[in-house]
Amino acid sequence: MPLILNIETATDVCSIALSKGEKILSLQESPEGYQHASQITLLIEKCMKQAGQVLSDLDAVALSTGPGSYTALRVGTSTAKGICYALNKPLITVDTLQSLAFASSSELVLENLLLCPMIDARRMEVYTALFNSQVQFEHPVQALIVEADSFAYYFDQNIPILFSGNGAEKIKALIKDDLAYFSSKICTAENLFLLALNKFKKNEFESLSSYTPNYFKAPNITTPRKIL
Repeated sequence: MPLILNIETATDVCSIALSKGEKILSLQESPEGYQHASQITLLIEKCMKQAGQVLSDLDAVALSTGPGSYTALRVGTSTAKGICYALNKPLITVDTLQSLAFASSSELVLENLLLCPMIDARRMEVYTALFNSQVQFEHPVQALIVEADSFAYYFDQNIPILFSGNGAEKIKALIKDDLAYFSSKICTAENLFLLALNKFKKNEFESLSSYTPNYFKAPNITTPRKIL
């Protein structure tokens, strides 16, 4: 049973989970949002200590690959790569939206159900994709500005959709269709470990030298105002 360190930094939550096989041994999350740079190594240390393990015991490191916060993804990636380089451990990556869809997939069983994980991308924009009930892509990742009729095409065909993630809050007030369902699942390292375990068994590892996160969009850089 492989021991895997799971790192989730795609959103405001910095989350670390240590798993062994199909079991979570420990979970640590930052109580405040966007504290990744200052908290990630501390959370990893707490996670390992809680489980009575050390980093050299690891069989692999699993990383949430985005889309999501540009800076937060960079922090997670640099930390994961550093551990893998130092200890000669393989790196596994898990699509963030797919992990959200997987986490919510058991909450609702309906015919033709689509899973729609959403990550907040500021204002009324979200990163999202559509998955079938087997958590396979039905529509690729996109940056979507949410409107009341954004999913009317599916609802008109009597197709139910289960929304999840911190971006789903944006559409609750807009979409009132009876076929719209909402999950409480958000991004957390707990969502990664089973998908990571499956990749570990298949030896699906990333190249440490060439891997980059799925930022999807360039960082939002603004020009500072002049101080008079």
